[in-house]
Amino acid sequence: MNRKNFFRTLAISVFAAVALSGCNDSNKMDDAPTTTQSVATGGLKIGFVEVDSIMSQYNFCKDYSKILEKRGNNIQSALASQERNLEAAIKNFQNKAQNNGFSSQSEYESQQAAIQRQQEQYVAARDRLASELQSETEKFNAALHDSIQHFITKYNKDKKFSLIFTKQGDNILFGDKSLDITAEVIAGLNKAYKTKPVEETKK
Repeated sequence: MNRKNFFRTLAISVFAAVALSGCNDSNKMDDAPTTTQSVATGGLKIGFVEVDSIMSQYNFCKDYSKILEKRGNNIQSALASQERNLEAAIKNFQNKAQNNGFSSQSEYESQQAAIQRQQEQYVAARDRLASELQSETEKFNAALHDSIQHFITKYNKDKKFSLIFTKQGDNILFGDKSLDITAEVIAGLNKAYKTKPVEETKK
């Protein structure tokens, strides 16, 4: 599973939804560096964030995408094993039928029913594992959304941006580097992300 593709759509939607007007809260945020000088244009203070950099450098994305990739690979391996067993059973049944290997009609029907049950078990396992992976993916997506939204809200108490855009590929044809707040956002996100997933801490 490609972690960039996995988190890309969600990250874009999170940042694209952030159009924050200046806050009157005077509390200062110390969770991120303050080196970037952003430009105020026409009364608007604007910044942008490189989505691909978030995907590759935010430790949350790196940790959880590894977990989901591992689970996806485990599922594929388990299903591949069941599929091979099923194919072998079907082939054996067909060969036996072609060579009149069944001693009776009841034996034929019994093995046919056994293969049918094996097929149903395979389909049930495939659907269950896919549903479990989807559920885990949705849980991690929600956690990613919450972590980014929480950070951006806190970040902007001090920064007071009017708009924060996402930059991915050529969706912004030109962006002055003085508007690029990606490094600050990544540093702040990683500083706030202190707890590794259970699967990672067990290693």
